Amino acid sequence: MQYVNFPEEVNEESLNKIGGKAFNLAKMIKAGFPVPECFFVNTYAYHRFLEVNDLKEKILERISKINFSDVNSIIEASKEIRSWIIQASMPEDVKNEIIEAYRKLAKGEIANIDVGMVSTYREDLFVAVRSSAVTEDIGKASAAGQQETFLNIRGALNVVECVKKCWASLFTPRAIYYRYQKNLPHDAGMGVVVQKMVNSEKSGVMFTINPSKPDETNVIVIEAVWGLGETIVQGEVTPDLYIVDKQTGEILKKEIGKKVWERIRDVTGRTVKRNVPSERQEAQVLTDEEIIAVAAYGKKIEEYYGRPQDIEFAIERGKIYIVQARPVTFLAEDVKKLERKSKTQGKILVRGLGASPGIATGKVKIIHDISELGKIEKGDILVTEMTSPDYVPAMEKSAAIITDHGGMTCHAAIVSRELGIPCIVGTGNATKVLKDGMIVTVDATHGIVYEGEVETVEKEEKEKVVVSESEIITATKVKVNLAFPETAKLEIAEKTDGVGLLRLEHMLTKHGMHPMEYIRQGKHEELIRILEEGIGKVAEVFYPKPVWVRSLDARTDEFRHMQGGEKEPEEDNPMLGWHGIRRSIVE
Repeated sequence: MQYVNFPEEVNEESLNKIGGKAFNLAKMIKAGFPVPECFFVNTYAYHRFLEVNDLKEKILERISKINFSDVNSIIEASKEIRSWIIQASMPEDVKNEIIEAYRKLAKGEIANIDVGMVSTYREDLFVAVRSSAVTEDIGKASAAGQQETFLNIRGALNVVECVKKCWASLFTPRAIYYRYQKNLPHDAGMGVVVQKMVNSEKSGVMFTINPSKPDETNVIVIEAVWGLGETIVQGEVTPDLYIVDKQTGEILKKEIGKKVWERIRDVTGRTVKRNVPSERQEAQVLTDEEIIAVAAYGKKIEEYYGRPQDIEFAIERGKIYIVQARPVTFLAEDVKKLERKSKTQGKILVRGLGASPGIATGKVKIIHDISELGKIEKGDILVTEMTSPDYVPAMEKSAAIITDHGGMTCHAAIVSRELGIPCIVGTGNATKVLKDGMIVTVDATHGIVYEGEVETVEKEEKEKVVVSESEIITATKVKVNLAFPETAKLEIAEKTDGVGLLRLEHMLTKHGMHPMEYIRQGKHEELIRILEEGIGKVAEVFYPKPVWVRSLDARTDEFRHMQGGEKEPEEDNPMLGWHGIRRSIVE
């Protein structure tokens, strides 16, 4: 098939074809992990859809007009773009392949079928339709919660429609903002995972390190809830927390949360949210045997990938399924700087779970829903019942995050750690106790919110033995390589002989326009200003030491996703093509 791939077809070169989530699932299936059977709608289908409906340039042009400092500007653009996609027609060739693949899945004709579930297959098989963006679940860009997932979908035509909805979710406000913040392209494309639905009685999230203390690499942290896993990710309840010794498998800690809600599939096949019966609200979700078994899978998956993992699991009729795994994008060095201060004194207003360490003081802003995100200004303390991915632009502005609900693995916790923002979750009453405009100090290292601005002190560092303070003399000059002007620090300048290489790529591309488009539009002064600001910032920090600047050699393929990039010529081999001296002679 041209537009659909099956796990056995995936190889190391498939990432850009099916996206990060699909790529990881295929690898785990091949490695023998209990992943529900699935197929992947690839990025060729996505680009075919855009081509047939003339949407690619229209979308990029609309994004180029966004004011990213204004939340409402992002939201308005998102609504327009998503409506274009939803209203557009699915190409017949793409539609037919999706329908054929769904029927194969329903009949149990896809490789790696779990024989224990064959009896559940039928023409209207329930599936989950999940995004798999090319820039998702890879390296340092997890993109947690950026795109949509659709649960308990059945029927071939409904699956086709949900694939289109997944593509539209590539342009939710949080996804657009995330790519802007991470300097990722907006037209890299999206694969879609269509996966046999696990009708889970229990589900959860597991980190193979302690997410709030990433230097604790010898433990596995598990959170679990009743029903489907969306409840835990959305932070709607306080989940059970289990901590397991990674080496011995011993359960070190159990904290039983109050789970008042659960999501289930009802008799009509719909995903519904319902109250948990009182006798189960504070009951332990996973048995001790299940805790140990889930942790064992976590250890094996971490060993397989060679780095800490963020893993989602589900349990149906006693069988554990792994439904997602992605790399942890924050590590110990990312949070050490947030833990340097300790509180001294103050009136305690609220307590919760410290999910992302650090201390911050600011003005409280209570947010009840997404329509109020415009209230958040730089340095505010965002207080809400729970966050969702739509909150990300406002979270990035905030000095700290406080939520009523959620645990270590909810959206607020994951995103705060990735942004390096202090976060306390599961307070139970922060939105009621704290008031708009109050000044508070958030000590997320200890999970405490204090009234007013509280004096803090630096943690005492262990005494270091200094062998010599004399300057090290080298025959070779030691210079640094810089790509981001923001990383030019005085302490670096003092210890080096200058900048050996200052790259222009990031300076020129972060504004969303192809470097040559400035010239084509006669915006020479704007281009000069961008270079002056970036290079000038580095030169000022390192003065009077030399700064060597590498000019930009713009190949025709490298910046095609940016505004004006579509005007670059198409080449079979851009590496040997129209760039460098060839472009300079012509232009």
